[in-house]
Amino acid sequence: MRAEPTCPRCAGPVSAPGPWSSDWACGVHGAVLPRQPSKRPGPDGLAAVLRDARVPVWTPWPLPLGWLVTGFATVGDDRSGARATAVAVSGPGLLSGPADMVLIAEQPGVGLGAHYAGLDGADPGEVFDGSPPHVKLDVSGPAATCGHSVPMWAVDGKPDRAAYVGEAMGDWLWAVLWPADAGVLMLERQNLLDLREPGMELDLPYGAHSPRIDD
Repeated sequence: MRAEPTCPRCAGPVSAPGPWSSDWACGVHGAVLPRQPSKRPGPDGLAAVLRDARVPVWTPWPLPLGWLVTGFATVGDDRSGARATAVAVSGPGLLSGPADMVLIAEQPGVGLGAHYAGLDGADPGEVFDGSPPHVKLDVSGPAATCGHSVPMWAVDGKPDRAAYVGEAMGDWLWAVLWPADAGVLMLERQNLLDLREPGMELDLPYGAHSPRIDD
């Protein structure tokens, strides 16, 4: 697990604000919000994410059979709050072996979802070209208590993973899955809950920390 904040776009080191600048800075990407060290799966890690979150904290619910929540990550600091959140879930793949999925909610320009997907830019680029979505997710939360459908488009990132992106509640919603053939899980239309919803007391099952949250 990382012990220091890093760049959300490349996972490289960042310099903290100082006398001459109020920004965190990456040597490659300039001013960025800091990606904080990942948080262990468990109630304490979730509570820390919920305390700072300025964007949704998505989890599939119900979880796919045999899947567990395996880590959390955020981007932001004490001044900004968490402007991106990531939740890792892990379990048996539908085709073969174990699989992992990271769900990311972020404000435009943060770059965490694109980094997980294996893209060079901070945002998904020209994926919304008028073509029909590849999959849809059902989401609910404070701004959508009755739920609604979010169209998601596949993006071409690194070949070892499948990545999809859409827009939910005014923020980017990314789903990144390992290995690439785990993307078939998205064909079984998933329902996502925003864990910020008041009064939500899900009995989330937790597993061992997933290294994918630290990618």
